[in-house]
Amino acid sequence: MKDSVKFQVDLLIDRYPALEVCKESIINAFYVLKECFSSGHKLLIVGNGGSCSDAEHIAGELMKSFKMPRKCSNEMISRLRAIDQKRGAELGEALQKGLPTLVLSNHQSLNTAFINDVPNGGLLFYAQQVYGYGNEGDVLLAISTSGNSDNILNATVVAKANGLKVVGLTGHDGGELARFADVAIKAPQKETFMVQELHLPIYHCLCLMLENHFFNIN
Repeated sequence: MKDSVKFQVDLLIDRYPALEVCKESIINAFYVLKECFSSGHKLLIVGNGGSCSDAEHIAGELMKSFKMPRKCSNEMISRLRAIDQKRGAELGEALQKGLPTLVLSNHQSLNTAFINDVPNGGLLFYAQQVYGYGNEGDVLLAISTSGNSDNILNATVVAKANGLKVVGLTGHDGGELARFADVAIKAPQKETFMVQELHLPIYHCLCLMLENHFFNIN
């Protein structure tokens, strides 16, 4: 496992030498996420704007095949076929194993209702979802290029109070988010778009390491 993690991180840094300063935090974030999924817990992700798009991108890589096959287990296929032979066979062939991940921006009815009904709800709707969904053992991945987005920080406070670990994906000094996070990955740039340009290879590296750990059957 350690060799595989080192390989992926070294490959990342070969392609993006500026990320050498993030090496330890990327590895630590991997182990936090590995423990979360290994223990049957889930990942919650929050972000604004481009970081919200990144959150959905991450969920897409974790909830289905990224680079390697994630076929249903034979046990699952048997259970599907026992319920309906034809549909079960089709489902067993098509479904892919995923790592349970929720992007909290996607619940528009809930979020807009909270914004409408609660004073300062626009700064609190992520916190409300973390309060409702988050359980001890889960992880919150908080993405903020500045590390100072109030709605993201509110969510991290609730996460910590609920017993979640927090991984922060942020910029050069981490802002306030670095203070709350169990692991803070600080992309070494200040401009928002430049931070985001480094966030993508960082989270791709994390997704590759997680997929290799959970789904590499070789």
